[in-house]
Amino acid sequence: MPGDTDIRALTVPRSGGIDVLELRTVPRPRPGAGQLLVQVLASGVNFKDVYMREGIYPTSPPFVLGDECAGRVIELGAGVTGFAVGDVVATASAVGGAHAEVVVLDAARTVTLPEGVDAETGAAAMLQGMTAHYLVHATHPVAQGESVLVHAAAGGVGALLVQMAKAQGAQVVATVGSAAKVAVARDAGADHVLRTDEGDLAARVREIVPDGVDVVYDGVGAATFEASLASLRRRGMLALFGASSGQVPLFDLQRLNPLGSLFVTRPTLADYAATPEELRERAGDVFAAVAEGTIRVPVGGRYALDDAARAYDDLENRRTTGKLLLVP
Repeated sequence: MPGDTDIRALTVPRSGGIDVLELRTVPRPRPGAGQLLVQVLASGVNFKDVYMREGIYPTSPPFVLGDECAGRVIELGAGVTGFAVGDVVATASAVGGAHAEVVVLDAARTVTLPEGVDAETGAAAMLQGMTAHYLVHATHPVAQGESVLVHAAAGGVGALLVQMAKAQGAQVVATVGSAAKVAVARDAGADHVLRTDEGDLAARVREIVPDGVDVVYDGVGAATFEASLASLRRRGMLALFGASSGQVPLFDLQRLNPLGSLFVTRPTLADYAATPEELRERAGDVFAAVAEGTIRVPVGGRYALDDAARAYDDLENRRTTGKLLLVP
């Protein structure tokens, strides 16, 4: 159990690269009304953290990095119901930063992990699992027989998107960035796996699906955006949910007309888990699928808090597959 007065936390003192990260000793937080105090058992390493650290998602430094974690409840704030000390819980929106030994969570944005889902799996599945879920079930509800293109299919969200789209009866074309990641995408269930470093990507997609795919799920951004557009069928949708290769430049919407009256959306989880009820329903679906074995959540790396800079270096340089976790 962490000490009574101080904890360690991964802090961003100013916007910048990985080199700005500092592991600091900070006062242990206290839960307010409607909040939980949680001993962190695992926290998720995500590109959203990178955008916050770099200042792309404006956040005033200094701040503790991280949104996603799972842990054990050690104290209840005033008015909290539905939770008890000792419960193992998870969130995708920690208050004050998840990469710490102890964190405060809003009870309304927290779920209790069901039997059969441990803390590491809960931390790994919370943000990325719900992201894949809303993309496949809400942004563009995938239907039986549709064709889907998933970029970065060996990554955390990508592998889950492949599994969920296959569960809906889709044909899945997956892309990966290296030979080593091909097997990971195939193991997730992809019907076809293409490498992004081997020629005209959109042309190769259309060799498989001549009329174009129904939807592209693109978390890569700048490096894949044009190929994503060129891979779509008439009236197809590009769901751009991330930018691991960099932000997409300013875009002329008129281009969507001659390309086939295409749709482009830039969704975020906050708008698909906007209420406590929607959050619990979406998280419940994900964790039920995990517990039943319908989807697998591969953990690609576990790092100590002291080694957080290496975790982000591995993530940003795309050296890993699956989900990366910090384990205090």
